[in-house]
Amino acid sequence: MLDAVELAVFAGQIKSICEEMGVVLQRSAFSPNIKDRLDYSCAFFDLNGKIVAQAAHIPVHLGSMAYAMTSVVSEMSWSEGDVLVLNDPFKGGTHLPDVTLVSPFFIEGTLTGFIANRAHHANIGCDSPGSMPLSQSLDEEGVLISPQKLFAGGKVDSNCWSLLCGIEGDGCQELPGDFVAQLSANKVGVERLGDWLTREAMDREAFVKGLDQLNSYGAKLAAAFFKRLPQGTASFADYLDSDGVSKERIRLEVVIQIKSGEILIDFAGTSGQVSGNLNCPISVCAASVYYVFAALLPDYVPHCEGVFKQISVVAPSGCLVNALPGAAVAAGNVETSMRIVDVVLGALHKLGISVPAASQGTMNNVAMGSAGKGGWNYYETIAGGGGAGQNHDGLSARQCHMTNTLNTPIESLELHYPLSIEQYAIRKGSGGQGLRTGGSGVIRSYRFESEARVTLLTERRSLGPWGLEGGEDGLRGANYLNGELIEAKSEFLVNKGDVLNIETPGGGGWGQK
Repeated sequence: MLDAVELAVFAGQIKSICEEMGVVLQRSAFSPNIKDRLDYSCAFFDLNGKIVAQAAHIPVHLGSMAYAMTSVVSEMSWSEGDVLVLNDPFKGGTHLPDVTLVSPFFIEGTLTGFIANRAHHANIGCDSPGSMPLSQSLDEEGVLISPQKLFAGGKVDSNCWSLLCGIEGDGCQELPGDFVAQLSANKVGVERLGDWLTREAMDREAFVKGLDQLNSYGAKLAAAFFKRLPQGTASFADYLDSDGVSKERIRLEVVIQIKSGEILIDFAGTSGQVSGNLNCPISVCAASVYYVFAALLPDYVPHCEGVFKQISVVAPSGCLVNALPGAAVAAGNVETSMRIVDVVLGALHKLGISVPAASQGTMNNVAMGSAGKGGWNYYETIAGGGGAGQNHDGLSARQCHMTNTLNTPIESLELHYPLSIEQYAIRKGSGGQGLRTGGSGVIRSYRFESEARVTLLTERRSLGPWGLEGGEDGLRGANYLNGELIEAKSEFLVNKGDVLNIETPGGGGWGQK
């Protein structure tokens, strides 16, 4: 049994290994999407696939892995040197651009846990540059990788290798560099765990007991915290602008029940799945819920399975947040996840829990690339305004809630792609007014230096982020092409010299002045 100090060191050591994996992935990746925007996540799981430790990377990645990894690892037999790869949203993934690599960890020849990392690939074999299309089925969104071994016992699987090599469609038989970076990150994670246990002379039994103790500790801390929250039931509803196919708003409703430290999150009032790609698998829905409660917990509470098991997430099969296999999900991971956070926060506010007003409520997805086949692919999300709270103004120009990425520096973007940035500025006055002012969004303007094809998947263009306690709503976002207002979700061709201007939403205000 570890004492309090030893347990803190134990937890910190595993988390630091996850963080080092992230550094390796960032420094060895080729794409700005990973090396500049940091669109990746790393975590460690026990032998049953229960999350034990994670670096502070992307909430939607980590929460979905925490929810789904148990079923992923239980369906495979494992040996040393294995590497599993997947991106199937309905078998442990989120959306197709997010590719996960899982490596088992053995002690004394016995399976003991798993190292995993997930990274966003701007090209996942979709016909639409940036692999974030205005899709109506999963088949339109790129190459589907059901869970399969890239390496089995240290030996490469030629079929899986060929599948990954063929994603970029250039006929190359070399594994794309970002996949190599992901392999490197897992390799370092396994090696560092082995080095640590050897250095500390810790055998498998002691290590497994440490993992169990860490999860028990997290569960006790979370249960004690949740019992102190106001008990009761509350509901809240909000709307997505549209799914890009019809112009109808899409209802998201949650009912939260907090009772004796147990939390039930029910999405029964949410719309059914839609024709467009705002649908998401239940793992993404759970990730959004986990994020909110992880943010409420004190910093010292470890983000492990013991914490999350206090929270039950239910949603009708076939609804927007528990879509059926085959549904289009490209924007569900990035847009619907953000609105789930909003409705959960809204319900918690009704229960009397201090939470901020709505943040920008969108990731402002911009995907673009060569107008013809081959050539360049680029994808990014754009920051906006954070919601104000009782004791603080909202933060400006922030990647809020479920994304947690950085921006692509202008220098990197202009170096790699035929683009120039004409303006990148704070959108002053876009935050909702109140006793506390919502954060401001940004203005980002792209000038195209060649013909290109562009896809926009954006939200909060018809309904602004809501304020709380009398605070005003944040300003809605807007998209313009050559000065003309365009749809929030659209796909179009641009010519050399055209200018795309994205104005992102501000955050909601808090309180009356």
